[in-house]
Amino acid sequence: MNSYQKALQERKNQHLLRTLPLPPEGIDFYSNDYLGLAQSQSLSLAIQEECRQAPQLNGATGSRLLSGNSTYAEQVEQEIAAFHNAESALVYASGYTANIGLISSLATKDTTIICDELIHASLIDGARLGLAKKVRFKHNDLDDLSGKLNKNSGQKIVLVESVYSMDGDICPLKEISTMCQEKNALLIVDEAHAIGIYGENGEGLVQQEGLEDQVFARIMTFGKAPGIHGAAVVGPAWLKEYQVNFSRSLIFSTAPSNHHFASISAMFQHLPKCSADRNQLKEIVSYFTSRRKKSDRNWLDSMTHIQSLIVPGNEQVVALANKLKDAGINALPIRKPSVPEGAERIRFCLHAYNTKEEIDLLFETLK
Repeated sequence: MNSYQKALQERKNQHLLRTLPLPPEGIDFYSNDYLGLAQSQSLSLAIQEECRQAPQLNGATGSRLLSGNSTYAEQVEQEIAAFHNAESALVYASGYTANIGLISSLATKDTTIICDELIHASLIDGARLGLAKKVRFKHNDLDDLSGKLNKNSGQKIVLVESVYSMDGDICPLKEISTMCQEKNALLIVDEAHAIGIYGENGEGLVQQEGLEDQVFARIMTFGKAPGIHGAAVVGPAWLKEYQVNFSRSLIFSTAPSNHHFASISAMFQHLPKCSADRNQLKEIVSYFTSRRKKSDRNWLDSMTHIQSLIVPGNEQVVALANKLKDAGINALPIRKPSVPEGAERIRFCLHAYNTKEEIDLLFETLK
């Protein structure tokens, strides 16, 4: 048995082994399809129509810096920038490649990256790939962030998520953006779990709070509520030029196809039409939280579409997830090392298509 096989066996022994499951039957409390757009017939038809109008090319033929750029790609990026009230947008193949490309390119040896301790792994990986000094501050703790900003000089970048993917709580964006301006730091906000849901047309929390001019860059991931794939970094015009020159995950990747850009364009035209879905999701979240507050289990305090039940121990959290599955309820156990030991949990993702009856069944099963 080689060292890699031993590592796999150790994961099995610790009940940490990851697998690739097929979509299960039953009630969906686990996917990121918050608005149901991934299964939306109207969005599918809109994408098909946009594909018919887009230049016909099966593949991009190369990276954006070689043969993979097009007038159509730049047109779609202009649409994205306008939607998010930004000067520029740059499309990446995924949220992961956007985060590692953006952060690693900015993480120069003269820079200090100051990040919330609960930011996504892709942001952490981006910081690790760069040469910058890395500092963490306590989750959503303004005093700790202020102290870290005061202790570090030179170019400073603060990394946060608008809605945190594991705890489901919201970043105090107004306070942090003001602090960053006062202390001469650039603020980057990952809006992966907010785009499509917050804002009048689903623009995200930064725009809902009117903070576009105070936030240096936003990462918009399309694989959650928007229902498709890919991501874009929106920000000042010079930031797009900077990434084209220094973002390795952009420079050395084949460009997305025209089919991909067509899906993005159709999705952005569709998002403003989803007000009823956004309102329905709000009602589902409200009903879930009302039931949660009557429960005697250890729930995290979240008012968003991400709700987490703490069940310490990998074996214990998997056992409860299996019990729910037996009742036809699909919710995923989040185990160490994805979360710290003792903070293992079942994460419940709420959707516009969930029903109050499904939520009632969930809480009855948890009893």
